[in-house]
Amino acid sequence: MRDCHYISSSVLDLEEIQEILDQNMSLALSDEAVLNIERARKYLDTKMKENKTPIYGINTGFGSLCNVKISSENLTQLQENLVMSHACGTGEKVSAPIVKLMLLLKIQSLGYGHSGVSLQTVKRLIDFYNEDILPVIYSQGSLGASGDLAPLAHLSLPLIGKGEVYFEGEIVPAEEVLKKYDWEPLKLQSKEGLALLNGTQFMSGHGIYALLKAYKLSAWADVIGALSVDAYDCNMSPFDELVHMVRPHRGQVKTAERFRKILEGSEIAKQTKQNVQDPYSFRCIPQVHGASKDTIDFVHKSFKTEINSVTDNPNIFVDADKIISGGNFHGQPLALALDYLAIAMAELGNISERRIYQLVSGLRGPAFLVDAPGLNSGFMIPQYTAASIVSQNKQLCTPASIDSIVSSNGQEDHVSMGANAATKMIKVLENLESILAIELYNASQALSYRKYKTSPFLQELVAEFRKEVPLVKEDVVMAPFIQKAKEFIGNYQLGEFSFA
Repeated sequence: MRDCHYISSSVLDLEEIQEILDQNMSLALSDEAVLNIERARKYLDTKMKENKTPIYGINTGFGSLCNVKISSENLTQLQENLVMSHACGTGEKVSAPIVKLMLLLKIQSLGYGHSGVSLQTVKRLIDFYNEDILPVIYSQGSLGASGDLAPLAHLSLPLIGKGEVYFEGEIVPAEEVLKKYDWEPLKLQSKEGLALLNGTQFMSGHGIYALLKAYKLSAWADVIGALSVDAYDCNMSPFDELVHMVRPHRGQVKTAERFRKILEGSEIAKQTKQNVQDPYSFRCIPQVHGASKDTIDFVHKSFKTEINSVTDNPNIFVDADKIISGGNFHGQPLALALDYLAIAMAELGNISERRIYQLVSGLRGPAFLVDAPGLNSGFMIPQYTAASIVSQNKQLCTPASIDSIVSSNGQEDHVSMGANAATKMIKVLENLESILAIELYNASQALSYRKYKTSPFLQELVAEFRKEVPLVKEDVVMAPFIQKAKEFIGNYQLGEFSFA
């Protein structure tokens, strides 16, 4: 029996989302959420009967067609037309884990009872989540304002029996899955299509996925960086607490503390050094890694607010007796945060590549980390690969949020481009994982040339790594070992150091 998470007005945070995913929890509506959803829907139905004036998106067209009044007998057709016409996505398919996050976050937002959807619609979304029926969504098509219209249209198509879904390891027509479960396609009521499409769940789903991975890779950057510190025979003085107490940025202080713990008991660290100072890529790790940690925390706060918000339009306020058309669908807070996070994570890769370069330089060990350089190229080319990836990340870090293109006949004249920021953020993280894998590969090789031992924690990590990736004695095909290093980063548990 799966544990259950109840959708309510309580704050949903990153740790709780991680728990929901890790434990494969099912979703259900709390009594509070049921009450809020039904209350708002009843209010909207009553308002429609009593008031014949145009209400945007409920009995009018959309975007620049907002002044076109729609007759009551065509309201269901209006909503279904909206979903179908907006399903214009293209590009790569969004990965199943992100689609599942999008479903969770859409259900959470609708559960507040300010959107006017029917209880049946929210329950069907929950059915999709619980049964792992994940709509096929495409990565391109959203401007990040008016909500993530095209991606969320693809998320919504299966509700009306259209589009495709991932189901039991295959992509199948949604209509087939509905028949399998004996579910009738929903007849969307007034406002429902708009509530489903207006929202920031494409950006938010990518952002939450990115944050979970960013915390993990930030932790690995510290651990692998510490391995490189000993492999390069560095001084420990740059990690002294006194240095950081006179410039106490939180991330900087935390990074230095983590390095002292990771390297605790290292014989290498205790030796008197010939070199008075080390290159910045080692000496300034607390300042650089720490700044990225502070950025992750800032982005975390932005997304925590977002995923606990109502982001469709218009919003229904039963107690105030108001239906208000606003702009909570605009993704600017997310676009800026995602661009910032991409830069911060790319910098972890940037400084990692510089450490890789130093390790193969021959200044503190054999050139290219192999016994017979010349006959063997050794670790020459993994640094090339890392440099190439770092360069691509720099290109990907051009902010998406600085752009805006007018749409919908000028009605939507400023957009966030946050969806583009979201998709390239994922690529930046994939690239960072590859760079860190190369540093792990190089640093573990360089460590073998040290006379003294590293810390017990790093000794254990390297011993486990050696079960997957051997020491290189002479030239071999390295690509498979870099891939194994990536898999090691994905699978190995860092214990107390697993969450930076």
